[in-house]
Amino acid sequence: MRENFEKKPLVILTGPTASGKTELSVRLAKEINGEIISADSIQVYKYMDIGSAKVTLKEMEGIKHYLVDELNPRDEFNIYVFKQMAKKYAEEIYAKGKIPIIAGGTGFYIQSLLYDINFDEEDNDKAYRSELMALAKEKGNEYVFDMLKKTDPKSAENIHFNNLKRVIRALEYHHMTGKLMSEHNEEQRENTSPYAFRYFVLNMDRDVLYDRINRRVDIMMEKGLVDEVKKLLEMGFEKNLTSMQGIGYREIISYLDNEYSLDEAVESIKQNTRHFAKRQLTWFRREKSVDWINYEDFQWDKEKMLEYMKNNIANLIPR
Repeated sequence: MRENFEKKPLVILTGPTASGKTELSVRLAKEINGEIISADSIQVYKYMDIGSAKVTLKEMEGIKHYLVDELNPRDEFNIYVFKQMAKKYAEEIYAKGKIPIIAGGTGFYIQSLLYDINFDEEDNDKAYRSELMALAKEKGNEYVFDMLKKTDPKSAENIHFNNLKRVIRALEYHHMTGKLMSEHNEEQRENTSPYAFRYFVLNMDRDVLYDRINRRVDIMMEKGLVDEVKKLLEMGFEKNLTSMQGIGYREIISYLDNEYSLDEAVESIKQNTRHFAKRQLTWFRREKSVDWINYEDFQWDKEKMLEYMKNNIANLIPR
């Protein structure tokens, strides 16, 4: 049965870190005449290539990518900015007669676009935010994170304690409204999407995924992650910037500050990335209308995976 063609088509291809999103999204774009909008919170920044596993020009294979290598590491990039820019780029892609493919692992960003979630950036309490920022500075990020765990444990499950901006936003939302951010997110999941969409989530056996993550970190080190972080610091990008708090960057900064040995920093990157992948999978399992693409179900045959996705997308496109 074909979709209602009054809604514009949108394809999401996501999954945990190191699940092969980059390659498969490019191959899928070639199959369905698509262009790719990245839903990655670090690949959007210039100069942050190795630690973000940023898609290269060679890997793009001529497919246009948006929200990759666009902002300065000091620029603000959050859910509001993502949604605004992603909607603009989606309209540009539609104007070309192509289909936007949202590829990346930041589930909150994907949800904001897919269900047109309305977060009013001005609807905030600056005094309370400043108070929380001061607490984090004085007592550490974990202290503020513990406040969130007591207030809204469900939100805390999906936010890393070092992602201070999101931790504070969740506390701020509760402070302003008396409601829990996790409950708000659940309500927003019930929204009807303005798009005719297919939402694919790549997945694989957890041990295999963790091995891939560990190997990816080793490759990042071989490619020169330490030198990349040193260069960013030399360029004047402060270590407390949101961009510099990304996994891989903050651990190497701690190594450069003599808080860790290099081996300890590398092990910390691997562990934090594995934990991040686990949180990503938890998020995607809570989403509705998701089509899980398990590698094992396709005998690790990417051609079969692409064929399956292409057949499912066919009903979105008017003939």
